[in-house]
Amino acid sequence: MDLHNIRQDYSKQELSPDECANHPIVQFERWLQEAMMAEIPEPTAMNVASVDSTGRPSSRVVLLKEVNTEGFVFFTNYHSRKGRALSTNPFAALNFFWAELERQVRIEGRVFRLPEAESDAYFATRPYTSRVGAWASNQSEIIENKGVILKRAALFGATHPFDVPRPPHWGGYIVQPDCVEFWQGRPSRLHDRVRYRLENDVWIKERLAP
Repeated sequence: MDLHNIRQDYSKQELSPDECANHPIVQFERWLQEAMMAEIPEPTAMNVASVDSTGRPSSRVVLLKEVNTEGFVFFTNYHSRKGRALSTNPFAALNFFWAELERQVRIEGRVFRLPEAESDAYFATRPYTSRVGAWASNQSEIIENKGVILKRAALFGATHPFDVPRPPHWGGYIVQPDCVEFWQGRPSRLHDRVRYRLENDVWIKERLAP
């Protein structure tokens, strides 16, 4: 399979530091809103990369559930592979790629668990079946077959037919960024890259070579 000649020239928009907001969260919200208005499939899907205690990296796609002045929020099983990695090495890199807009956003920062009350509040908004599923799945563990999960889901559903409490092993994380890069595809691979770097609690904007 020859992949050498698969390429696309980007030319839809430009990006300069002068046009960007002074704060990366504000700039991110602008781009996310444009991605949503463009009806891009799964605009909140982001790749989350973590590194475990042995230095081995891993990545997976999860959904962004909130962005605020503090950072980027997602929810998961604390006992999953990413949860175990974040417990020993509390740093992560996020990546959003909106191909239709020829854009990506790269985010790096320290990760903190959300307070239990905030995880409880979000968990209560999830569909009933998703709440049962959080109890049924020992995420990232080896199982004999799919029937194991279905039986566990049926058991927890019978135990909690109406109200499903949040499992203690499930909750939210917030990535507090110290580096955010906005990438806009341009012709001839001369892409526009604007990086925000946090230095002494001040965000510094700078253009990077493509």
